[in-house]
Amino acid sequence: MDAKEFQEWVQGFYDTRRWLDYDPFVRVGFLMEEVGEVARVIRSLEIGRDRPDEVHKPYEDLKRELTEELGDVFANIIILAKKYDIEFDDILCLHTKKLTERFE
Repeated sequence: MDAKEFQEWVQGFYDTRRWLDYDPFVRVGFLMEEVGEVARVIRSLEIGRDRPDEVHKPYEDLKRELTEELGDVFANIIILAKKYDIEFDDILCLHTKKLTERFE
């Protein structure tokens, strides 16, 4: 599945469940929650967990978990872009242009 197909799938999936109805403030809250989950997994990968109530997970399990959480972040960004009628391709192009102009 390419980025465009994923964008369309996410929009359809969220629409079916009426998750597109949440206002942008709620959606940003969901995005921040998912970013926190990304941080938790990266912490586990890089320095481990030391809480006695947590079990050690193998690297491959953590990598799969990180991949899933990054997908959740990506999906929330797609939905925020849709709320403001911003095409994902425009995000990619503008970001590339900004960095190229700033650093090259």
